[in-house]
Amino acid sequence: MSPAVFRLAACLQRRRAAATAWLWSRPSYCSTDSDSSNAKTEKPKTPKIYTKTGDKGFSSTFTGERRRKDDDVFEALGNTDELTSAIGLAVEFSLDQGHEFEAELCKVQCVLQDIGSNIATPISSARESHLKRTAFSEKPVIELEKWIDRYTEHLPPLTNFILPSGGKCSATLHLARSICRRAERSMVCIVRAGEADLNAARYLNRLSDYLFTLARYAAMKEGKKEQIYKRTNED
Repeated sequence: MSPAVFRLAACLQRRRAAATAWLWSRPSYCSTDSDSSNAKTEKPKTPKIYTKTGDKGFSSTFTGERRRKDDDVFEALGNTDELTSAIGLAVEFSLDQGHEFEAELCKVQCVLQDIGSNIATPISSARESHLKRTAFSEKPVIELEKWIDRYTEHLPPLTNFILPSGGKCSATLHLARSICRRAERSMVCIVRAGEADLNAARYLNRLSDYLFTLARYAAMKEGKKEQIYKRTNED
């Protein structure tokens, strides 16, 4: 290699090394730790849980209709949501005791979400596509009736009024039952007005019976005593 060519190669090598050092010294545009406001790749923003759209006392249905938060639709939705939470607590107590009906309760929670969708879709403002997505059939009602009959076969006949008792799982199921009754009552005016499916209200009616039956079954399986109602003004 001639001296001229050698000097040119050495010069190019020094320039490449200098260029490489300069690039590595610059802020990385792909780094998630970069403070550069022009970064091409940024960490995805986490959406905020609050929207502020309900600050004035109104909320939206699935159809996009804005209604007051004290509307019958939102009252029924709130009661159904509260019921789902109470059942979730019952699930945890049932797991502690090793009961086999935990999967049924979890399925009930999913069905209650479907009922919430039906409630949140007032028929008067719904399009055909809305109604197809949120229609509630009779099938879940029939399934509940089968569950009730199966557990009833294992229970002694009911000869007295019983109080919510029989252990933590049983008492929590009674709590869910009473909330379910309220949820059903809050749906009556909506169904009567033709704004929700009758089968959704029928499901809540059967569900309270199922929860009552399951509460008794849980107490029996755990060997816990159910408290019997007694008149307090008797001598």
